[in-house]
Amino acid sequence: MDDPFSAGADAGADTGTGSLLRQPKAVWATAGASVVAFMGIGLVDPILPSIAKGLDATASQVSLLFTSYFLITAVAMLVTGFVSSRIGGKKTLLLGLALVVVFAGLAGTSGSVGELVGFRAGWGLGNALFVSTALAVIVGAAAGGSAAAILLYESALGLGMACGPLLGALLGNQSWRYPFFGTAFLMAIGFLCITVFLKEQPKPAQKTSLLDPLKALGHGGLASAAISSFFYNYTFFTVLAFTPFVLNMTPYKSGAVFFAWGVLLAVFSVFVAPRLQARFGSLKVLGGSLVLLAVDVLVLGYGSHTTAVVCTILSGAFIGVNNTVYTELALGVSDAPRPVASAGYNFVRWFAAAAAPFFAPKIEGWTNIHIPFVVAAVTAALGALVVLVRRNALTHEAEELEPRHAVEDSVGVFAN
Repeated sequence: MDDPFSAGADAGADTGTGSLLRQPKAVWATAGASVVAFMGIGLVDPILPSIAKGLDATASQVSLLFTSYFLITAVAMLVTGFVSSRIGGKKTLLLGLALVVVFAGLAGTSGSVGELVGFRAGWGLGNALFVSTALAVIVGAAAGGSAAAILLYESALGLGMACGPLLGALLGNQSWRYPFFGTAFLMAIGFLCITVFLKEQPKPAQKTSLLDPLKALGHGGLASAAISSFFYNYTFFTVLAFTPFVLNMTPYKSGAVFFAWGVLLAVFSVFVAPRLQARFGSLKVLGGSLVLLAVDVLVLGYGSHTTAVVCTILSGAFIGVNNTVYTELALGVSDAPRPVASAGYNFVRWFAAAAAPFFAPKIEGWTNIHIPFVVAAVTAALGALVVLVRRNALTHEAEELEPRHAVEDSVGVFAN
């Protein structure tokens, strides 16, 4: 899942004069499909208990829906640049969308949790191909420079993360199968829109090899950002994948909780994080946000049911800030081309997204329901510790791409 700031060092150079809302049809088509792609991440959240009941599966088995999805996504990050640099951006987007349509549709027909987990893995491959390419396409086609494009992409991310649980709740209240069919239908519309409105993007002058993302991780700053984000993503996906079982609410109520969570994620990633960075600097904002997330998750694990609901929603604010800052660090801290740096960074961090849904229920079974959140709080704190210890390596480009007037101007335009 690429977050904003991928423009990194270029953000300050863009004029930001183009309105964020005045974009070519190709940009809107890609952004719209991106919303649906990101919806797929949280789509299953409100229906996890329903899936477990419908397929006679345990929470640990159902959590593999996230594990298979993100494990394939992580590995696919080494392939996406290789593919897109050879067949072009448009064909890569369409290939990714086609895979999502097929596997999301098949997921709705699953007769066992094993089948569902397998189809979800295929879905993850398609989503990786699409998401990893969409940002580059939007930046290349957008009016107003890369700063406006980044905010548009981040808005799509936040809207998708917010609407995914809502769609899952609305459709899943009738049957846990309907959200999968709904996603397949929406992605098919995205496929048609990109086919019609997006022209083929020029292929990179130099083709990307499968090992380039791994070689990029040899840079100390990029490796530090990836390792810190690995710990953070474990916390993030403990909240996203394990909390629904703890809250144990109806699909509608759970969907409402994670919709509010997603709204905070979107608002803080697009509007709040850039302003905090301009005032305090990226590393201070990231370290502080990680510590606050650790505290929030710890309270979530030990508080009452109402407290758990409030802390779940509140975590969206910290996650939104972190998503924004991490990608600026990842894509601005090294000299590697953005797609290569992004692939290496995402390759590392998505393994944590695969691990958390698997280990959280296991840890609960070994101990009690509180300890998975203690572990999540510790991993968030470890992410902050990496930022502190490796702050010198992370300072290049990241500590202060100040004041990033272009991003601030774009935020002002969008806010109005």
